[in-house]
Amino acid sequence: MFSSLFGNSEARILVLGLDNAGKTTILYRLQMGEVVSTIPTIGFNVETVQYNNIKFQVWDLGGQTSIRPYWRCYFPNTQAVIYVVDSSDTDRILVAKEEFHAILEEEELKGAIVLIFANKQDLPGALDDAAVTEALELHKIKSRQWAIFKTCAIKGEGLFEGLDWLSNTLKSGGG
Repeated sequence: MFSSLFGNSEARILVLGLDNAGKTTILYRLQMGEVVSTIPTIGFNVETVQYNNIKFQVWDLGGQTSIRPYWRCYFPNTQAVIYVVDSSDTDRILVAKEEFHAILEEEELKGAIVLIFANKQDLPGALDDAAVTEALELHKIKSRQWAIFKTCAIKGEGLFEGLDWLSNTLKSGGG
C-alpha cells in the first residue's frame, strides 16, 4: 500500500574512500545490521540496501592506490557518492582530500550529491566533523548538495542519520 502511494525509487550510490577507511564495514552494517570482519576489497562489492522507500544499489570500490584509477569506470548514472574518511588516519587526510576533489571534478559525477562519513570516531585522535570538513576543504563545494556525518561503522553510529539525509535529499530532487 505505502509503496504504491510513494513509489519505490532506486538510486545508484558509490561508496568511495581510501583503503581501510571502513567502506565495506559500513556497507555490511547497512545491509545486514551487523559487523562483518572484512579483508581489503580487491575490485568491488555490490549490495542492494533498502532504506526509506529508496533502494540503494551500493557499489563499494576498493581504495588501494592501484585500484583508484578504475573508480571512474563506475561513475556513470550515479546519483550519490558516499565518501568515507578514516578520521583517525591523519597521516593520509591530505591524500583523502586530493582523491575526494578529483572525484568531484569528474564530469560523470557532476550531478551527484555527496555524503561524507567521518568514520572511526571511536578511535583516539580521530578528527571531529569540523576538522574533517576543514581538512577536505568542503567549503569549496558550491555546485552540489553535500553533508558530513560523524560515524563509527563498528557501532553503527551516524550511518542511518547520514542515510536519512541522503534519502531525503534524493527524494527532494537533489540528486
